[in-house]
Amino acid sequence: MAIAVQVNDVRICLDDRGSGFPILLLHGFPATRFLWSRVAAPLVEAGYRVIAPDLVGYGDSEAPPGVRIDMASQATWMLALLDQLSLTRVVVVAHDVGTAAAQLMVTRSPERIRGLALLDGVYADDWAMEAISSIQAWDPSSARRLFPVLKRRLGKSDALTQMLTAYEGERGGLRLIRAARDLDPRQTVDILDRVRAAGIPTTVLWGERDEYLSVDRVGQRLAEALSAPLVRLPGAHFTPLDCPGEVVEGLREFLRLMRVE
Repeated sequence: MAIAVQVNDVRICLDDRGSGFPILLLHGFPATRFLWSRVAAPLVEAGYRVIAPDLVGYGDSEAPPGVRIDMASQATWMLALLDQLSLTRVVVVAHDVGTAAAQLMVTRSPERIRGLALLDGVYADDWAMEAISSIQAWDPSSARRLFPVLKRRLGKSDALTQMLTAYEGERGGLRLIRAARDLDPRQTVDILDRVRAAGIPTTVLWGERDEYLSVDRVGQRLAEALSAPLVRLPGAHFTPLDCPGEVVEGLREFLRLMRVE
């Protein structure tokens, strides 16, 4: 069920489906909650409540002008969203820079996080910012031209193209430029020790063909830093769309080992 929740001065749109133990799915850049469209239903069928929001300023979620939509702010809003939904504890599954928000949630409120699954994400200040430098530098007066370029670069499947249509046109381009400019890798440069010290069960899942955050450069180091297993997946960067079956299998095994029901 798609709903909208007002959290302080921002509006968060999300899909909330199923019952059972809640799983919070966080996308990254330049994604929307559509990233999880092939993963959510199997998790619901397995008996979980699946909550997939658009991060604030992404997709259908809104932030007032001038409000920073960096990952530190996203962590604050996601914890507030849990309060709005009366959820005391969740498993967090995050992708790309959404993993930065997830890590920050752990350092702030570890008691709220039952388990942590990080997919094709960030390590310290390695956020693959070089891949979005052209978007950060894009002339806002030409924002409508951004989507066709993004589609050519990333639209390697119908699913990816469908996800990216949220940023079509002038308004969509401006939202994407704003989101790119607010990303700040300094926010996770020194938090991995605190994430590991929280003692939360963690797994790391990674596409073997990730062209932005490679499994050897980033995935392996992240898993080692968190003393977590590394599960290699037969996909590129957007694994929840590339190989959803393997993502679901990896998540269900992780949840089974934690005895989360």
